[in-house]
Amino acid sequence: MEDKKVLSERLEPAPGVLYLVGTPIGHLGDLSPRAKSLLRKVSYIACEDTRHSGQMLKNLGVQGSLLSFHRHNTKNRLPKLLHLLKENQTLALITDAGLPGISDPGQELVSEARKAGQEVICVPGPCAATTALVSSGLPSNRFCFEGFLPSKGKARANLLKNISKEERTTIIYESPHRLIKLLEELASLCGHDRPMQIARELTKRHEQQIGPTIGKALEHFSKAKPIGECTVVLGGTTSPSNNEANEPNLLADMQALVAEGNTASDAVKKVANVTGHSRRHLYELLHSKELANDI
Repeated sequence: MEDKKVLSERLEPAPGVLYLVGTPIGHLGDLSPRAKSLLRKVSYIACEDTRHSGQMLKNLGVQGSLLSFHRHNTKNRLPKLLHLLKENQTLALITDAGLPGISDPGQELVSEARKAGQEVICVPGPCAATTALVSSGLPSNRFCFEGFLPSKGKARANLLKNISKEERTTIIYESPHRLIKLLEELASLCGHDRPMQIARELTKRHEQQIGPTIGKALEHFSKAKPIGECTVVLGGTTSPSNNEANEPNLLADMQALVAEGNTASDAVKKVANVTGHSRRHLYELLHSKELANDI
């Protein structure tokens, strides 16, 4: 077994192979020995930010040539990287933090490399999405990853609506200056009581997990300004059948509140706060009943 291990290490990096190398998302100690060895041996390293990654690589004693590869130069850089592979050069792809190919143009390079018949090997490493998921306490047996959402418009609205109906745990990346907006949108669609954990500064000294609900996270960040990119882990909704079965009770609760003198808006808000159902859904439920009564 030991002989096979040594032989395997001697064969890396192989010429003409694209290596996807996971890098730390915070704690530098998370860079694996295999990753260190490979990065020291390859001739070329493609990275998002040559200045950011260059400092880490310099500390490792890496001598390979750095090539910038990010979402703004993907189209122009792809031919160069594919040519290097075709010429049997040794090439590694890294991201600023985590596994390349997740929310970065690495996916396009991998796809084109495979189409060209080049081998692709991943050297596993840290990933913010799975790190936040498994430490959240939310169901991890079935989950979906959305990454960064569209910043505005119909595309964002439609995607958020679909996410609010998703039964699986959903993972979202969000920048600090958009986090409050995202939480407000999710609170409106999902209710304040939907389970949620927001992870920031993962693996670092001041790592935080904020939750356990959308409402509590919104309350926290309304007082403490978000700093640094966040990984949002949102619990799934209950099954549609359960939602439909509860609708008569929800409607009855809102109608009772209106009968007591509450406005429709106040009735919806109170029921949403107690049950965790989205205000939008409750408005539609109450409104549809009012329309039916008018017919």
